[in-house]
Amino acid sequence: MGDLIVEWAKRLAEAELSTPLPRRWAHTQGVGDRAAEVRQILGLDASLLIAAATLHDVGYAPRLAVTGFHPLDGARFLRDEHGADERLVQLVANHSFALLEAEERGLQDELMSEFPLLDDSLLVDALVYCDMTTTPDGDRTTAEDRVAEIVGRYGADSIVGRFIRRASPEIFGAVGRVEAVLAAQPR
Repeated sequence: MGDLIVEWAKRLAEAELSTPLPRRWAHTQGVGDRAAEVRQILGLDASLLIAAATLHDVGYAPRLAVTGFHPLDGARFLRDEHGADERLVQLVANHSFALLEAEERGLQDELMSEFPLLDDSLLVDALVYCDMTTTPDGDRTTAEDRVAEIVGRYGADSIVGRFIRRASPEIFGAVGRVEAVLAAQPR
């Protein structure tokens, strides 16, 4: 992997999101920018992180929304239409503790059987960090403010609101772990 997968991911995400969902595209670009900023902690997996960050919300594209659960719709699109790398697809399918939202939607078994969790905690945490420290407009934020924004936008009793409140301890833990690794890097 390398620059080619990152460029492919950017072209694909832009094609699917920029026109129908410009705000989602702005968020996606910001998440990709965060991934580029933390790439040094991932070594050979840096390009994989940037590609996953760029494609993590592609399942929101109207033409791809089959189940209405964007991690699953996006992962299926990447696997079925593009034959994307298995680890990339697993990251998109499971980004930001999607399994907890899949439980809320009754899609847990589908998600787990098609796209098992990736066994690489730093890579998984780094994608959570990138997503959960980026606003819907692509700007930098804290994980606490991002979770509050999501609850406010969707409502505390919505599927997304219930999921994000359940996932928040895990989100904050992942963000904290990545921040600790970043802080330990030589300057």
